[in-house]
Amino acid sequence: MSQKILIADDEPNILISLEFLMKREGYEVLLARDGQEAMDVLQRERPALVLLDVMMPNKSGFDVCCEVRASDVLRDTPILMLTAKGRDTDVAKGLALGANAYMTKPFSTKELVQKVRDMLGEAP
Repeated sequence: MSQKILIADDEPNILISLEFLMKREGYEVLLARDGQEAMDVLQRERPALVLLDVMMPNKSGFDVCCEVRASDVLRDTPILMLTAKGRDTDVAKGLALGANAYMTKPFSTKELVQKVRDMLGEAP
């Protein structure tokens, strides 16, 4: 059975391309277009991994990360932040709030796929 990955991003083109990429790699993909929708999907579906944008409406990726880490049920869900906010302070904040990894846009799809595999403990 394929693992579920939640992609949370408010940019439609990024959602479409990441959904295509992750499905091509054999994952079941869940989508969220804002931070609140991401939390709703997380609580309902319990994905194996979250690809989380920082700048989203309703709740930021930083807010979602904090809520996930504060939840007894969701706290162990791996979070990979994908964002255009690539300053050292943004990366440090994301990691301090509990993100497992941080990649800045634009990113290499090959590197992203490898990072997802690594985070899910899969062999290449």
